[in-house]
Amino acid sequence: QVQLVESGGGLVQAGGSLRLSCAASGRTFSNIGMGWFRQAPGKEREFVATISWSGVSTSYADSVKGRFTISRDNAKKTVYLQMNSLKPEGTGVYYCAAGRGSTYYTTDDAYDNWGQGTQVTVSS
Repeated sequence: QVQLVESGGGLVQAGGSLRLSCAASGRTFSNIGMGWFRQAPGKEREFVATISWSGVSTSYADSVKGRFTISRDNAKKTVYLQMNSLKPEGTGVYYCAAGRGSTYYTTDDAYDNWGQGTQVTVSS
């Protein structure tokens, strides 16, 4: 088991930036692929970004490519999501997730531990 706690959400104007953090404890963090997902009001949870255990491999949803960057610091057991040029459709609860293995994963069934989420609201 790994426990995940997200932080960094808030209210931002369109075009602004936020950096989300996800602090992990428990299972060996440096061996785990990590991901970020989001759920907009009334919609299903969707994939945003993922990173392999080493940080070398990443993948992004088409809707955030070029604007969001996922990174990790294994010494601090933390994964980050830098979000730039935010759009109103980026509003939702952002969840951090720990994968079942060490690579990167774009589907939520590949993750077995989830944080409680942090709210991001982008105003137009």
